Amino acid sequence: MSITAAIILGLATVALAYGVLVYNGLVSLKHNVAKAWANIDVLLKQRHDELPKLVEVCRQYKQFEESTLTRVTEARARVAQAREAHDVSALGAAEGLLRAGLGQIFAVAEAYPELKANEHFMQLQTRITALENGIADRREWYNEAVNVHNVRIEQFPDLIIARMFGFDAQALLQFATAEKADVDLKALFNA
Repeated sequence: MSITAAIILGLATVALAYGVLVYNGLVSLKHNVAKAWANIDVLLKQRHDELPKLVEVCRQYKQFEESTLTRVTEARARVAQAREAHDVSALGAAEGLLRAGLGQIFAVAEAYPELKANEHFMQLQTRITALENGIADRREWYNEAVNVHNVRIEQFPDLIIARMFGFDAQALLQFATAEKADVDLKALFNA
């Protein structure tokens, strides 16, 4: 074997090894995004199961605003649809509506001392608060995983491998209109 052939074979081996390392790194990042999404999904499902209980407790108080409960129920359905479809942008919008609705429920509950003193209502409020905090934490982790993934698939030379194997950019999970509602919820929950 000639020196030129050995050099070419050596360079090809190095290029192949580098390509394998880049590909494996991108696969790892893709799975980190999926794992982060799964963690959010678990909390969304848990909160999804708690909301009908909250609505039912509130409905027991005949004067409680039905329109507020209807908005929360509709927003809950939108969140479930977006979650099942893995539509991150639709989930962000639906979460905004749901968080605003929850904020309204807890604000209106202030006017009903009997409801506010109800042990079941207080347990649900505490449970939903914990889930909301968990979702916020997991959302931060998800967005970080997405950011790392998206940056990596755009950097040269990794973008060559990313394009060859169809690694697509992932969407950040943003609760556009809910940021203020989230702050309001925390203030209400801690009151």
